Amino acid sequence: MTRVALVTGASSGIGEQTVLQLLDAGMTVYAAARRVERMAALADRGARVIGMDVTDDASMVAGTDRIAGEAGGVDVLVNNAGYGSYGAVEDVPIAEARRQFDVNLFGLARLVQLVTPGMRERGYGRIVNVSSIGGKFYEPFGAWYHATKFAVEGFSDSLRMELRPFGIDVVIIEPGPIRTEWSGIARDSLLETSGSTAYSAQARRAHGVLEEFDKPSRSAPPEEVARKIVRAVTVRRPAARYPVGRGARVITTSRDLLPDRVFDAVVGRIYGSRRP
Repeated sequence: MTRVALVTGASSGIGEQTVLQLLDAGMTVYAAARRVERMAALADRGARVIGMDVTDDASMVAGTDRIAGEAGGVDVLVNNAGYGSYGAVEDVPIAEARRQFDVNLFGLARLVQLVTPGMRERGYGRIVNVSSIGGKFYEPFGAWYHATKFAVEGFSDSLRMELRPFGIDVVIIEPGPIRTEWSGIARDSLLETSGSTAYSAQARRAHGVLEEFDKPSRSAPPEEVARKIVRAVTVRRPAARYPVGRGARVITTSRDLLPDRVFDAVVGRIYGSRRP
């Protein structure tokens, strides 16, 4: 039986590559994103394109209803939509902080609510939540982004235990630095938010660090993450989480092993966030 997959954030980067690789794996794939015009190439490859905003409940309901009507429902949900908005906590408007949670967590959770009943009835489902190594460690100016990813980790772990008795697997993908639009959006928002405040010197230092992680020697292509997602979707018994990308496993493991004071010192040395 051909599985039906829904991939959010499909207009670029990890989402786009995941759609292509799931198509190659023989699945019926619905590619969802706000920027429908950017998914023409995916449609040409055989993807079914859906305009969807994960902060708009009506668009999520309409999208999942369409899939149910055309294909019988979603067997595989890849919650990939998300972004990083950076800036000092003092400077970031609470409205922007809420939007981070709306996109990165609550949209993800709402889609889970919409597709779970059908998966439960069929006795099969695979939910893949794209988190980040940023759900395991921390850095200055990324407080709201990291908060959303820590939340995705806890949400997914609890969800996995709830849905396991119904034959539904929940998997967390934890990318490290990946060469996508994400880094540019994050570092640009950092300077826009805190580049002219009391945090300006630190913000410029952090901007440079984020630029470094865009270099091929420090990051991985989105295709690498997509391959890991396809593995998580197609293996009989997936792992609970998959770190992926350059240094991802090293960073998550070191965070588990190092005391807070030592890890603070490491992060502070990189970002210049040390006590005078």
